[in-house]
Amino acid sequence: MIPATLQIIREEHAALAAVLRGLQNHVIDRRRQRVPPDFTALRAMLFYIDEFPEQRHHRKESAVFFPKLRARTPLARRMLDRLDDEHARGERNVRDLQHALLAFEMLGEARADAFERAVDLHTAFYLEHMALEERNVLPLAQEVLSPEDWAELDSAFGENRDPLTGHAPEPAYCKLFAELATLLPARRRTGVVAAA
Repeated sequence: MIPATLQIIREEHAALAAVLRGLQNHVIDRRRQRVPPDFTALRAMLFYIDEFPEQRHHRKESAVFFPKLRARTPLARRMLDRLDDEHARGERNVRDLQHALLAFEMLGEARADAFERAVDLHTAFYLEHMALEERNVLPLAQEVLSPEDWAELDSAFGENRDPLTGHAPEPAYCKLFAELATLLPARRRTGVVAAA
């Protein structure tokens, strides 16, 4: 049986990937149609990335999941250090993206290319980051963590679930997830619409 934590991590990775691809697709569509972007939609996607993957998901990985792995095996220490560094870098990248978006909105087309390049780089960065976790870290965790470890992790990862994985949003986030439901592919919309 697969521990709940692993399923939650995979679901939250899929949600983040959907938002990153939605961000990229919005940029591509704008470029192709030669129209101004929907800045509200772009802000909503970046706000989601900051509030959920950055502030919740990655913090649980770095504060709870990775330390358990480090305690059980020396095999992944270097890789876990890299992933922790990438979590910190990702948080800075999102802030930089938010600034680049504001510059684009306030200063116009002269700042469009910088924002679009930043979106492409950030998307590639995080897709590779998540692939490394799923390819290397999750299978290792299944091998070395004890049932007690999994019970503790399942409890931690079961809190503050991402509404893009089909869970009801906290009341303060209902507007955000209603907006995201209109922006993402249908596969991701079902849980969000039900939850919002």
